[in-house]
Amino acid sequence: MLPDRSPSPRRPSTNLRLALPLAAICLLAGCQGRLGGYGETPFKPDPEAPTPKSFTPGPKWTEGDYSLPAWPRDDDLVEVKLDGPAQRLTHYIDTRSLQTGSDGVVRYTLVTESASGARNVSFEGLRCTPNGRWTSYAYGTDGRFRASGEQSTWIRVSEGGDRLHYELWRHYLCTHLAFEPRPRTDQLRMLASGRVPGVDNAGFLPD
Repeated sequence: MLPDRSPSPRRPSTNLRLALPLAAICLLAGCQGRLGGYGETPFKPDPEAPTPKSFTPGPKWTEGDYSLPAWPRDDDLVEVKLDGPAQRLTHYIDTRSLQTGSDGVVRYTLVTESASGARNVSFEGLRCTPNGRWTSYAYGTDGRFRASGEQSTWIRVSEGGDRLHYELWRHYLCTHLAFEPRPRTDQLRMLASGRVPGVDNAGFLPD
C-alpha cells in the first residue's frame, strides 16, 4: 500500500493570525495610515458640507436715531391698566410721544404716579422681539428730559418681575405672534380700551 502523499492543509501563518484581529480592532477604532502592509483603513472623516451659495445671514439689528420728546401734558396721558391685584402706582403713556421708529422700536413717555401724587417721568423704548426688550433713554425733572448719555441697555421683559412692561409688550404695543409693533392707531385704541378682546387665546409663543 502506497503512503498517502496528498498535501496536508496549510495553516495560516502566525503573522496572518495576529494581523487579522489587529486589523479588525484598527478598523473599529478608525485608525489612519497602514497596518503591517495590509492597506489603508477605509474609515475617513466626512468632509464638512459646503455652505450653499444662496445662504445669506439675516441683517443684524441696529438702533436708529431718535429725539427726546416734549414734556408730557396731562390731557395727553392715558392710563395703562394692568391685570391682577390693585397696584400702588399708576402708570400713564403720553400719547403725543408714542411713535415707532424705522428700527422697529416703540418709543413713548411713561409717567408713573404714586398715591400721594408724586410723579416719575421717563422716556423709554420697547422692542417687540419674541422675548421682549425695553430700555430707558432719559428721565424727566423740572419740566425737561435729561438723557443718560450712555449706550442703551436692553432689559428682557419679565412677566413675574415687571408687570408693566410685560403688558405693554404682551397686550398694548406689539402684535401677537408676529413680534412686530402694532399700528399706532391700534396702540392708542388698545390703551384707551384697557383690554384686548380674546387676548387669553391669542398670546405670544412661550419662551
